[in-house]
Amino acid sequence: MLFVPLPFVVALLLILLFVGVVRRDEGRTANRSFRLIILVSIVQSVLSGLRWGYDVTEVMYVAPLGAALVPPLAYTGVAALVYKTDSRLSPRRLAVHAGPALAVTLLLLTTFRGAIDLALIAIFVGYAIAILLLMRPGADALRLAPFEAVAPTYRAILFAACTLLFSAAIDLFVFLDFAWTQGEHARPVIAIGNLAGLVILSIAAASASPPGRAEEQAEAPEATDLPDDKKTIAAIEALMATRHVYRDVELDLDRLARKLCMPTRQISTAVNRTTGKNVSQYVNEFRIAEACSLLATTDKPVTEIMFEVGFQTKSNFNREFRRVTEMSPLQWRGKQRPMDQIVIEHDL
Repeated sequence: MLFVPLPFVVALLLILLFVGVVRRDEGRTANRSFRLIILVSIVQSVLSGLRWGYDVTEVMYVAPLGAALVPPLAYTGVAALVYKTDSRLSPRRLAVHAGPALAVTLLLLTTFRGAIDLALIAIFVGYAIAILLLMRPGADALRLAPFEAVAPTYRAILFAACTLLFSAAIDLFVFLDFAWTQGEHARPVIAIGNLAGLVILSIAAASASPPGRAEEQAEAPEATDLPDDKKTIAAIEALMATRHVYRDVELDLDRLARKLCMPTRQISTAVNRTTGKNVSQYVNEFRIAEACSLLATTDKPVTEIMFEVGFQTKSNFNREFRRVTEMSPLQWRGKQRPMDQIVIEHDL
């Protein structure tokens, strides 16, 4: 009977995940680094299946190189949501992030396994810390992520950073196991631990890859003379009330800053200090306010209202609606209008 190792099954599932991400981002500017993480995870899963399923030991000389590629890809994917940079890496940045893979390649040529394990530990820990430092400002660090997707994207990025630390812990265990017991426990730990890490990291990469914009980004405007938080909040509220910019499904912190002719930091600081919320939560509350009004005064289906106010997915709409009102859209509509006036809905 043909034996199919579990890593091969995982690789197939990751292929389906990759196809789903490509279809989701069709016609938009995709986050290439996050896509590459999934592809590298597919290759690593296949190599793991060959090594532990069929004892193809030659893959031991390739797998560490693939592992060294994952942390830089995770970091550059996150950076693409934080900094206004072209999706292609500059030669200098490319050289910096190619350094870990080159270092592991050189160590592979020396066939000194202990050094390879220590190098991978340093790479995973270093990039995990770098990602967490990027996320220090909280969800508002994701300037180029649409407000609708900021909360799940932020959580997915933190989860990805923790997964890098988990992978480093696995490598540390393997290093110590080989040092103390000649690798007596290494095989199951490598097979299960790293496989779990690949799956988790791939899912996090898929979740942290919100739809991008196809058009070119304009340069951010110069700072204007609006240092007072109250003036900044008043300007935001006026923009929301007169132009309803929250209905823009692609609205992000960077785009909002251009519309207001203010620096992103000024907007983020004013909203944080004045409301105690991040900017995505603040903007989504304008969307939910209009959704509540439409639910109370019209018979439009909830899904139609969801799209009209600027949301693209039911899960994000429901999550934000519950955060603001502490009930579902249909529950809220039921409390605002007599039951005999409500059109029965089954879409949410």
